[in-house]
Amino acid sequence: MRNPQLNAKGELQHLLTTEGLPRAILTSILDTAEPFTEVAEREVKKLPLLRGKSVFNLFFENSTRTRTTFEIAAKRLSADVINLNINTSSAAKGESLLDTVDNLAAMQADMFVVRHAASGAPHLIAEHLANTGKDHIHVINAGDGRHAHPTQGLLDMYTIRHYKREFTGLTVAIVGDVLHSRVARSQIHALTTLGVPEIRVIAPKTLLPSCVERLGVRVCHDIHEGLRGVDVVMMLRLQNERMQGALLPSPQEYFKSFGLTPERMALAKPDAIVMHPGPMNRGVEIDSAVADGPHAVILPQVTFGIAVRMAVMAMLAGVK
Repeated sequence: MRNPQLNAKGELQHLLTTEGLPRAILTSILDTAEPFTEVAEREVKKLPLLRGKSVFNLFFENSTRTRTTFEIAAKRLSADVINLNINTSSAAKGESLLDTVDNLAAMQADMFVVRHAASGAPHLIAEHLANTGKDHIHVINAGDGRHAHPTQGLLDMYTIRHYKREFTGLTVAIVGDVLHSRVARSQIHALTTLGVPEIRVIAPKTLLPSCVERLGVRVCHDIHEGLRGVDVVMMLRLQNERMQGALLPSPQEYFKSFGLTPERMALAKPDAIVMHPGPMNRGVEIDSAVADGPHAVILPQVTFGIAVRMAVMAMLAGVK
């Protein structure tokens, strides 16, 4: 059965998840992003690659950072960008998700960037477009429920490759709320596909999915054990808005046991990098001395994110 993200030629048709994407596709996205990073550094504001294309940002869930970077990426490619205000749209008045999609498709949309609280919503949209003969419209998942956030995972891979050059000799630690994190799932699938030999997840038992070891990771409940000798530390935000019940005693207790401090960072390799998808909770997941310190590459991640999203849009549009 063909991967629903790829067309009959094996080219990228939608970006819904990093899970199941071939290594060649992941690498191609990272390679395509490199010249876009160079363009950004030279402060060239626009390229004509998506001139005449319409990109609709369908954010059914709040996210200023992700929506802004997608908007910047599309505009730098000269696309027409339409931001749908879901809170005042027909969807808020009871219109179904697929009815909303059909109406927007009738407005000559070329690309949907979808963020939704329900896992699988972007997959449902892509399947619906195919079934209704509108599979020329591409779908990018900008985060769905606890399931996936593929462009965040890809920009994280780009950041790692930028600083470490290759993946096959690395030890990577993912620290924090893995249970509620779609970012962590996208990171793990991408890291595995790109050949990282050891991926550690560091978290209390209450913030880990059951049977997480099946994803090919090593589980550590002691942050000191987990950070020892790692090349990359990927921090995660506590997803308080998705938690049901008391999974932690308090933010202060969490920081005491799992917060990234300079002392704990010293257990990693001297040239280790620290990453965070943002927004950061300083003093809860990460100490300011680490977030602003020499190991942190958190702000470059944001810049790389624009380049990676430009690359994904250009590839989906068939731009070589």
